[in-house]
Amino acid sequence: MDIRETNRRVVDQFRAGGPIEGMQRDRLVLLTTTGRRSGEPRTTPMMFHRDGERVLVIASNIGAAAHPDWYRNLAVDPHVTVEIGDERYPAIATPTEGADYERVWTLIKETYPFFADHEVKAAPRAIPVVALTRA
Repeated sequence: MDIRETNRRVVDQFRAGGPIEGMQRDRLVLLTTTGRRSGEPRTTPMMFHRDGERVLVIASNIGAAAHPDWYRNLAVDPHVTVEIGDERYPAIATPTEGADYERVWTLIKETYPFFADHEVKAAPRAIPVVALTRA
């Protein structure tokens, strides 16, 4: 499976407004970061979780030992573009920390148990949870 090709297909299907093969549109966000080396926009589809007014994304990288590229990009430049449903807006990406992180990470693992599996596979890497706030 070519993940880049899959991502391109999902992005195209999302922006076309129709069904997205193998995914639930209402749980999907397109996150555009700036490439930390290239300076080019990089769009990644991923699931999100709402926490009140906040949109949270999870940098699990399916339990890999390293953070996903999109997370490493926003660590350099937190200015991102968020696309949810028919809405597109600029946002600031901020990793959650401390008690807030513990609360949302626990909630996410209870709501989506597969993230607990990712946590075990990623150890000792802590899986970041990132809040996307409208700019």
